[in-house]
Formats: sequence, C-alpha cells, structure tokens
Amino acid sequence: MPFVTVYHPEKLSDNKLLKNISNQIHHSLIKHFNIPENDYFQMFLPYPSHQLFYNSSYLLEGSLKRSNNMIYISITCGPGRTINQKKDLYKAIATNTANILQISTADVFITLHETPMENWSFGQGIAQMLN
Repeated sequence: MPFVTVYHPEKLSDNKLLKNISNQIHHSLIKHFNIPENDYFQMFLPYPSHQLFYNSSYLLEGSLKRSNNMIYISITCGPGRTINQKKDLYKAIATNTANILQISTADVFITLHETPMENWSFGQGIAQMLN
C-alpha cells in the first residue's frame, strides 16, 4: 500500500524515463517490502531548479556531492518492515534510479513515512485496511 511521490527536475520530462523509474521503484517495493504487484500508486512532480535548496555534501560519504539533478523520492507506507528491508530498498532504488538517469546515487534522496493502517483510504471513504 505504499504511495510514492517522486519530485524531479522539470527538465526531466521524458515520459519513458519517468515510467522506467516508476517501474523500478515498484519492483523494488515488491522485492524488498513484499507488496502485492497490483499495489501501485505513484505521482511524479516536476520542480524548477531555482526552487531546489540543499546542502551538497551533508551526510554523504567520501567526496560525493549532490547536484541540481536531485531526485527526491517520498514513500508513505504502513508499518512493519525491518531495518534491513529498508536499507535494501534504499540501496535498490538509489542504484537503479541513478543507472536509469545516469546520475550519481548522491542525487537520489529517499524518505520513508510509516503510517498506521487506520490512516489509509483507497477510495469510497472506506478504511479498507481495517476490514
């Protein structure tokens, strides 16, 4: 039941590339979080480069630097995954996204937000996860 929001530079407008990113995120969630294949909800939102503010090296290892190519991936999901599952997911998504876009993994920023099952409605005003 993850809902994924991907913020990307507006210059990245190739729908084929965006779909490839979407697919690899989804397949990473299936593999590492064991979600059902049809549990697929994602939104891609472009941002103009002048609206991105960041520290280029905060918590990065070695001499890596972030650039204006940064992709911000926000994943909202239910609780229950282990720390190792989360680490494996981050690694898979960062590596695959960087490979697709030919950017550094330093430019793939991921946050995970776990919310209780009662905080979800998949439509119809029903809390389906509670039934």
